[in-house]
Amino acid sequence: NFINSIFYSYGSASRAVRLDCVKASEQCLKEYSCSTKYRTMRQCVAGRESNFSAVHGAEAQGECRSAIDAMKQSPLYNCRCRRGMKKEKNCLRIFWSIYQSLQGNDLLEYSPYEPVNSRLSDIFRLAPIIAVEPASTKENNCLNAAKACNLNDTCKKYRSAYINPCTSRVSTSEVCNKRKCHKALRQFFDKVPTKYSYGMLFCACPTGDQTACAERRRQTIVPVCSYEDKDKTNCLSLQNTCKTNYICRSRLADFISNCQPEVHSISGCLRENYADCLLSYSGLIGTVMTPNYVRSFGISLSPWCDCSGSGNSKPDCDKVVELFTNNRCLRNAIQAFGNGTDVGVWQPQPPIQPTVDLSITRKGKAQTNNALDALTDMTKLDLDGNSLYHICGTLQNHQLDESNDSNAIPRSSPAEITCSHPSVMLLALAFVLTSTLL
Repeated sequence: NFINSIFYSYGSASRAVRLDCVKASEQCLKEYSCSTKYRTMRQCVAGRESNFSAVHGAEAQGECRSAIDAMKQSPLYNCRCRRGMKKEKNCLRIFWSIYQSLQGNDLLEYSPYEPVNSRLSDIFRLAPIIAVEPASTKENNCLNAAKACNLNDTCKKYRSAYINPCTSRVSTSEVCNKRKCHKALRQFFDKVPTKYSYGMLFCACPTGDQTACAERRRQTIVPVCSYEDKDKTNCLSLQNTCKTNYICRSRLADFISNCQPEVHSISGCLRENYADCLLSYSGLIGTVMTPNYVRSFGISLSPWCDCSGSGNSKPDCDKVVELFTNNRCLRNAIQAFGNGTDVGVWQPQPPIQPTVDLSITRKGKAQTNNALDALTDMTKLDLDGNSLYHICGTLQNHQLDESNDSNAIPRSSPAEITCSHPSVMLLALAFVLTSTLL
């Protein structure tokens, strides 16, 4: 219908100054024209329970169209929220009242949160203690991360703040106050610097002695209170419960958006950003969709639910579970953090045409000289900067994928073809030589 067609034109809408939805709402309500159209739009959406055009006449439909067109030009239509912000719940309520209602469906297609666009490499530069030895050593990184948290005032403060409600028994039948435990956990992951919170949640365990390390990692969120329950509910039912809560719904939409796997991607992630995926995953902790490590070695995660009793909805239920249990993007992101690596910060290049460019032969000598000049310039680069990540992200690909991964990237993937281009290979060679010299 026309409402959905207008909504999907959002991508071409103005992306100038983006306000948070609370400020955008306040600004709109101060302007008579905007506030009038806003109220009209809300009334139109409220009256459209199933088919808008069938409920209203042509004149009312015209008024609604005019109101929605006006909202496209207002700050409200492009507003977003920030995780952990003041009045976050109110901000999310405003966001969903606009976007979810105009969509006319109950899908989780858009994240209401302002993109952070950070990199794991940024976290490593801030916390060299986290990006230390790989998981093959005997070091218990999970224990070290807990010690590092206790030495930081902010981390220690918020960790104590959730340990108390998550471990205090309320009655003989209730092991804790789960609501208070969840709220305190959300504050921990929202307020504590990621170099400490990620160090505890995504620490890598040594291959030789995983039992104690993996259990310490699993116990980070006090699962007996925040995660486990008497019975496992159906995952579709759990997701539906999540959708009724503004914060849970928003965190789940953010996770689906930022941790969406892609088989043809170098990293395994559609958005090629591990840090955003880990941030979205940690944002789910403290909601009814709280995920955690299951009792097994390796990186195996799941919410406290299963698909028993799903009936004809079993395929849909399986999809919810596989967002966690079979998510190549999430698994690679956690493994990359534990190994102190990251996705190469590179821009997708246009596909190479299967034709021979004769100018390459004529300019071969000039290209060689340019490559040597590039090698000289690279010795001046900041090794902590993002510039070095532009070199063939596939160099670390074999460290991220498990050998038995059914979703492994085909050898003829576009990324590998790009890295086989002579000019890119020269840069890769220059990178290796520079690293050796330094």
